[in-house]
Amino acid sequence: MAKPKKTQRPKAETPRGFRDYFGAEVTQRAEMLAKIAGVYHRYGFDALESAGVEKVEALGKFLPDVDRPNEGVFAWQEDAESDKPGDWLALRYDLTAPLARVYAQHRNELPTPYRRYAMGPVWRNEKPGPGRYRQFYQCDADTVGAGSVTADAEICAMLADCLEEVGIERGDYIVRVNNRKVLNGVLEVAGLSGDDKEAERGIVLRAVDKLDRLGVDGVRALLGEGRKDESGDFTEGAGLDEAQADVVMGFVNASEVITQRTESFMTKLNAEYPDVASGMEKSSAAMGGLKIEGRDGFRQNVEALQYLDELVSKSEIGRKGVEELKEIEALLFAQGYGPDRIVIDPSVVRGLGYYTGPVYEAELTFEIKDEKGRARNFGSVAGGGRYDDLVKRFTGQEVPATGVSIGVDRLLAALQAKGRLETTAQGPVVVTVMDKARMADYQAMVAELRQAGIRAEVYLGNPKNFGNQLKYADKRGSPVAIIEGDAEKENGMVQIKDLILGAKIAENATLEEWRDRPSQYEVPRGDLVARVREILELYQ
Repeated sequence: MAKPKKTQRPKAETPRGFRDYFGAEVTQRAEMLAKIAGVYHRYGFDALESAGVEKVEALGKFLPDVDRPNEGVFAWQEDAESDKPGDWLALRYDLTAPLARVYAQHRNELPTPYRRYAMGPVWRNEKPGPGRYRQFYQCDADTVGAGSVTADAEICAMLADCLEEVGIERGDYIVRVNNRKVLNGVLEVAGLSGDDKEAERGIVLRAVDKLDRLGVDGVRALLGEGRKDESGDFTEGAGLDEAQADVVMGFVNASEVITQRTESFMTKLNAEYPDVASGMEKSSAAMGGLKIEGRDGFRQNVEALQYLDELVSKSEIGRKGVEELKEIEALLFAQGYGPDRIVIDPSVVRGLGYYTGPVYEAELTFEIKDEKGRARNFGSVAGGGRYDDLVKRFTGQEVPATGVSIGVDRLLAALQAKGRLETTAQGPVVVTVMDKARMADYQAMVAELRQAGIRAEVYLGNPKNFGNQLKYADKRGSPVAIIEGDAEKENGMVQIKDLILGAKIAENATLEEWRDRPSQYEVPRGDLVARVREILELYQ
């Protein structure tokens, strides 16, 4: 008789494209979410928590690049093996499509405009890579039911405030604003308007959105026959002819043209009217300095709007987009959000198909080192725009909407790269156990500490080896250990061990240098909470 096959143990490993988060990382994210939520709330937005699972039909054509129900999302079909299979369901791909469903479902009970913010994980069944995971947090704010671009200007201002609230200093970020109507105007001039050109338009939009990653040549290839990447994978292009591609590339190269015009204008201004140029420089300094070449930033927005006007002069929808950008720029400037924080930038297009008007993206402008040690800009941490057609899929009626999504994990990585995050969180005060029979005494101590708002715990392992208790406290990052043996108990005292100071003494100092601050000392039992608080305040 054959031996029964041994059951193989499951492998303890995180699924590909996912990761686990511990201690300090979870705490840092929670603190960041709270700060962003505070800004959203200050702007009058209400919290919404929607389901983590949506019907795939609610996502529809707004899935990443295709309309197959199991592509790009984690999807499954209810009762798939039965005679009557149920709905296709999917983990939410973002927080915007669920908002459209929620608003359509509850619009009679909600105020108009409806201003909501939402925070939580989203899931994308896409190829993972360095720093690119299949589950990550988003932090969204949207206004539904407001057609005026005043709502878009407000979102841009709020985005700038959020970045500064979490610790991104002014000068280390820029919010770039464009309008999809301008790009639609470019596509119209290039002969790509009409329902029969929807597929080509989609490829063009995604190609232009990848300018930072692929460069001008890569985008040009995707406008034509297609492009093969370094791995050998081939991406089919839009199939445009040379004349059509030239029109689109005029838009792609807009930033370079605008920069050249700005430099030319400022050179002429300096030569012919030096007093005016000097005045502009002083105004720039008064606003805190500009990331985009000082006073040139003021002129850059002017040149950008003029160039876009020329680019889409033959398209009504394009001209309307430029007018909306002018209004947004004026509204922001009136509130004090100048080009040191928010600029008009034609390179922002946002690849997803549901944007219909203004689009915006927040970019961190400081340099970091990549995995090969090369310097590069950190890049985008947030983006959004106007999507007036999304709710229409449910109601049949156009409902204006605009919003932004902040990549919290990207922001945390940015702050860590700048050295503005503690890599380890301070652990709890540990009450050691000298006698298991007196566990009630130790629990009374820890209860007093907790009631005073101090994070604390009693050691719950085997107390036989006291050295192991201190090793445990060290591994937890504990600032203080409390010790009460029989002698201390009899005398109404406790020993307080300052573990942070003790580590410093062991690392690089003599006892004589620290004799005025011993790392362990005895205090009356009644002074326990006060003395622990004194130590903790020293290290805050």
